[in-house]
Amino acid sequence: MTSTNPEFAVQATIAGPASSRQEVRCAVRFPIALPVVLSTSKGDVPARTKNISANGALFELDEHIDPGIGIRFSLRMPGSVLGTIHDVLVHCTGRVVRCSVSQHSFIAAATIDEYEFAEQ
Repeated sequence: MTSTNPEFAVQATIAGPASSRQEVRCAVRFPIALPVVLSTSKGDVPARTKNISANGALFELDEHIDPGIGIRFSLRMPGSVLGTIHDVLVHCTGRVVRCSVSQHSFIAAATIDEYEFAEQ
């Protein structure tokens, strides 16, 4: 991760057998729907965030996107979510880890390998 921010708190990880494993996030996940364009080597893909954290994001899209493909995207995080006076523009780079079909769209999960807060 290129940048860190106290807004993204770190939590402990719990490991164990699959039957007793609890899902634990490494960063706070914000359930927020924001329009975004995922730039890939195969072109741009319009999407909407379902949730986002410092480590990854879940997107809803109209088309399948290949797992493993690198993505770049920028989004304006609302100040009310981050606890800041102004909205914050964030540039992110990552990769898709999975893509599946939901009822009416595709759902893609991606890691965020690097992010940078833009100057305001």
